[in-house]
Amino acid sequence: MMGAFFSEGCDSEEIFRNLKISDSSFYKEHINKHPVITISFNRLPRRCSSYDQYISRIEQNLIEDLAEIYPHIRIDTEEAVWDALRRVHQTEPEARFIFILDEWDFIFHRHFVTDEDKIEYIDFLSNLLKDQPYVDLAYMTGILPIAKYSSGSELNMFLEYTMASEEMFGDTFGFTESEVDRLFDKFLINQKNPKITRSDLKIWYDGYSAKSGNHVYNPRSIVAALTNNNLGNYWTSSGPYDEIYYYIDHNTDAVRDSLALMVSGIPVRANVREYAATAMNLTDRDEIFSAMTVYGFLSYEKGHVRIPNRELMERFDDMLQKQPSLGYVHQLARESEKMLQATLNEDIATMKSLLEFAHNTETPLLSYNNEAELMALVNLIYLAARDSYRIEREDKAGVGYVDFIFYPEIDRSADCIILELKVDHTADEALQQIRDRQYALKFEKKIGGAPQYTGRVLGVGIAYDKRLKNIPVRLRCCAGRWRHIVGSVYNVISNLIKSLTSQVLMI
Repeated sequence: MMGAFFSEGCDSEEIFRNLKISDSSFYKEHINKHPVITISFNRLPRRCSSYDQYISRIEQNLIEDLAEIYPHIRIDTEEAVWDALRRVHQTEPEARFIFILDEWDFIFHRHFVTDEDKIEYIDFLSNLLKDQPYVDLAYMTGILPIAKYSSGSELNMFLEYTMASEEMFGDTFGFTESEVDRLFDKFLINQKNPKITRSDLKIWYDGYSAKSGNHVYNPRSIVAALTNNNLGNYWTSSGPYDEIYYYIDHNTDAVRDSLALMVSGIPVRANVREYAATAMNLTDRDEIFSAMTVYGFLSYEKGHVRIPNRELMERFDDMLQKQPSLGYVHQLARESEKMLQATLNEDIATMKSLLEFAHNTETPLLSYNNEAELMALVNLIYLAARDSYRIEREDKAGVGYVDFIFYPEIDRSADCIILELKVDHTADEALQQIRDRQYALKFEKKIGGAPQYTGRVLGVGIAYDKRLKNIPVRLRCCAGRWRHIVGSVYNVISNLIKSLTSQVLMI
């Protein structure tokens, strides 16, 4: 896009004249007025097995292009690229080039590149760009900071901008709210049968934080979702979860508990260091989260990292259920389908059994003794519910905020679930809060006069006793109004289960 705008080698005004940039004061001054050199550093020659093959192809293509465009200037195909460019500028002083260099650090992650090759590559870029009279502007994109690879002053002429460190250009790393609004308006005009709502886009693709505090959306996913009229994992579609697990695999013990919290929607504190984010050398928790933030798998804001949106959350969910090395987190996630079915079937015995299992995993989450960690535990034991439910935490309902509310997404006639947690209170108190605050009214919203949800509403109360490490549970069911109560309590004390008799009370 930048090449098409600036390059004097094409006429692109037909493309840009109806876009926002045409209102800028510099539009006429710069559109198609500059010689542009574009290099995509992520393109390898055929069967490339060495740095020499890689860089020789780039140099050869540049020399051949210069010889073709400036046939009246003697260019030796064996000379250095910067010497040829200086000769062009000396002959035609107005020839000052804009360099657009994409994925400049791609080569650092190739297996055939040695440490000596990396030093030579930095020298190549320095010789090409630094203090050269033919350079009008150099715009370079990449994942990691230049200083990560440049140990001296070779490339110190660049100003670097990242989402986490600079407010300037913070709104250009993704689509802003207003930009998504405009795209969605066009989508509604062009799409006769829209299957996506504006709130869907926010849930699935928002969540990346700039230093300014503004959030931006994943551009690729927004475009794909609106083009296809379908929500999906467009950005992380290259593999099921391996690209995320690649970073975690370096030290699963260090990040396991934090993953359990983040999958529950709870941010965790981290010291994100961009300079430490090398995919080849991750040793501790902060370095792992630094790499995952730089590569876009986590969002960083105010000293905390979190999973930014549903698109990424589904990948993390997938990983938790398939990677045994994640220990208790994996074990609980694997049992989550049973927990969901037990809840829907009002199977108190199985629910008790599964919560006993959760307790017996000796999960470190319960050692923290606060409601946030209890929420994380509940998220894990109900993880499979996300396949058919949209689960909201701290959602506004009735006259308050409910801890968890499960909205059926695939089948609107399926049972709805309201789950309330209590620390140092009883499960009965949790259920009474669900009733007193009328949380079930959340499911009475109607569309075109018909109820949006037509199934039962199940109320689940779970409490945790910090002193005794008890986890009582209560379950109520209602259809429209509360019809009956199914109640049972269990206590976990020294790994022994004490069950009270189940009872059914008609109201």
